[in-house]
Amino acid sequence: MTVKTENQAFNELPTGALVLANGEVFYGQGCGATGAAVGEVCFNTAMTGYQEILTDPSYTDQIICFTFPHIGNTGTNTEDEEASTLRAQDAARGAIFKSPITPASNWRSDCELGDWLEKRGIVGLSGVDTRALTAFIRDNGMPNGVIAHAPDGKFDIEALSAKACGWNGLVGADLAKTVATEDSFDWKEARWVWPQGYEDKEGIKSVVVIDYGVKRNILRNLVTAGMKVTVVPPTTPAIDILALNPDGVVLSNGPGDPAATGEYAIPVIQDIIAAEKPILGICLGHQMLALALGAKTVKMEQGHHGANHPVKDYTTNKVEIVSMNHGFAVDQSSLPDTVEETHVSLFDGSNCGIRLKGKPVFSVQHHPEASPGPQDSFYLFERFADAL
Repeated sequence: MTVKTENQAFNELPTGALVLANGEVFYGQGCGATGAAVGEVCFNTAMTGYQEILTDPSYTDQIICFTFPHIGNTGTNTEDEEASTLRAQDAARGAIFKSPITPASNWRSDCELGDWLEKRGIVGLSGVDTRALTAFIRDNGMPNGVIAHAPDGKFDIEALSAKACGWNGLVGADLAKTVATEDSFDWKEARWVWPQGYEDKEGIKSVVVIDYGVKRNILRNLVTAGMKVTVVPPTTPAIDILALNPDGVVLSNGPGDPAATGEYAIPVIQDIIAAEKPILGICLGHQMLALALGAKTVKMEQGHHGANHPVKDYTTNKVEIVSMNHGFAVDQSSLPDTVEETHVSLFDGSNCGIRLKGKPVFSVQHHPEASPGPQDSFYLFERFADAL
């Protein structure tokens, strides 16, 4: 067992620990909620937007190591939540920081990050060599682990290691049902505009968003692009969706293994395609659209998590910097002849977008809504509006 800590330099009693399934232990100072949480450990390279990251339902059952060392300076507020339902309020299971949480210094902040983590039930850990942990993930893939916070500094490492080893992981996990809405609802809030903030708008074209763990800013971008938005649960039958007579359908982002969620989602998507409805898929929705069209998905070694990923759009030959959060990807070699690859990652060449030839059915792996991240991909919502 390898033990790594930076806190001895400060003569502090470790009150937090990250225990990996292989027995490695990273000690530090606990913050946020007390107790222990199990999940897949990934790293995120974004320099801003930690609240949006931690409330993204796509991070369900994951522990996030932030590579940017200073976290907390913008505090938290009620407007920057990204989960659209209370069911997804515990999206990320844990958060790992290099430095202790920075005091908030922002006019929009209404709660310190440490207090917010505690309220949300998210276990935090600081004082960890995040560079070493990130390098480990890059070399070995995303491990299962347990993050623990004990103010008295007492940890049963063997029990925590056994918990990490005994967790089944994300492969084969259908998590959409645990975070998505149980009841349909309408959404009217548009993008944040200075200085008034969020405002409601009335759209013209109607779209149904199938919620697999949708982020609020996806809904806001659809409204801003002129659409009337209705959100439905992930298990909604195609006949009920088509009965709403939407002009188009959006397959949202979400957590877990797309093949597992696809067991009930793929037939619905295939029926919507057969009904000649325009479709936009995002992240998990992109992966499940690919499955519905006959392709396959694979688990990635380290995934893509950050707000600085370069992606090329083959339809325009432009390169955009995008926000990403996914641990599964569409297998390019499995794409059928009826499907065209439209976007590709310039980091590793993995698939980032497809479209069904001859039909207004397309999807992207990245997050065009950002939150956090650059706004280079907002055009995709306008492209979808044009398709309607």
